[in-house]
Amino acid sequence: MESLKSGGLAVVIGATGGIGEAMVEALRHTGSFAGVTGLSRASEPDIDLTDEQTILRAAEAVRESGLELRLVFDATGFLHGCGFKPEKTLSAMTPAHMAHAFAVNAIGPALLMKHFLPLLAKDGKSVFATLSAKVGSIGDNALGGWYSYRASKAALNQFVHSAAIELARKKPEALCVALHPGTVDTGLSSGFAKSGLMVRTPQETAGLLLGVLDRLHPSQTGGFFDYRGDALPW
Repeated sequence: MESLKSGGLAVVIGATGGIGEAMVEALRHTGSFAGVTGLSRASEPDIDLTDEQTILRAAEAVRESGLELRLVFDATGFLHGCGFKPEKTLSAMTPAHMAHAFAVNAIGPALLMKHFLPLLAKDGKSVFATLSAKVGSIGDNALGGWYSYRASKAALNQFVHSAAIELARKKPEALCVALHPGTVDTGLSSGFAKSGLMVRTPQETAGLLLGVLDRLHPSQTGGFFDYRGDALPW
């Protein structure tokens, strides 16, 4: 990544997922970083978005690495599983489903911002990016449904935008952004990709998203962008 000072540290959270694993590989391939760390529930230290203490311990490990933190990429997300699937109607909504979606898609990433944004390099461009989704856009919502997923990603977008404002006061060259990766061939989208949609591999998606992050200017912090770098409506 040419826009970031070389020799720093890149951290990928959700590194055992499809996009996360591909992002770790892509970052290592760039040769721009002295270290690339993949964090997940299976890593050491482990990290669980529903347990703030694990997030704190992971952040402390990053601090103690001694490397300037240049990039944090949050590749986590929840659409279905644990007995839940996207709701097509209001009658399908349950408190348990909504609580789990918000815990993973909004509250967890917000806690990542709480503990990792203060660690970003003090000088020069640095980036915190989290995976959102176009269906989290209120302005783009013409179909309805998918209540918990849509609402939790919309909440994530608000956390990103608010955190970016605070971040800019202390680190004006840093960015905090939300990214829509498109439809990717991963377990998250399995069974929900509509016919006619372009489905990309995790490797293709990682390359596209890194290109977007490389091109973004600090003035674009707090934004919501797709895999082409186009701004999406809130």
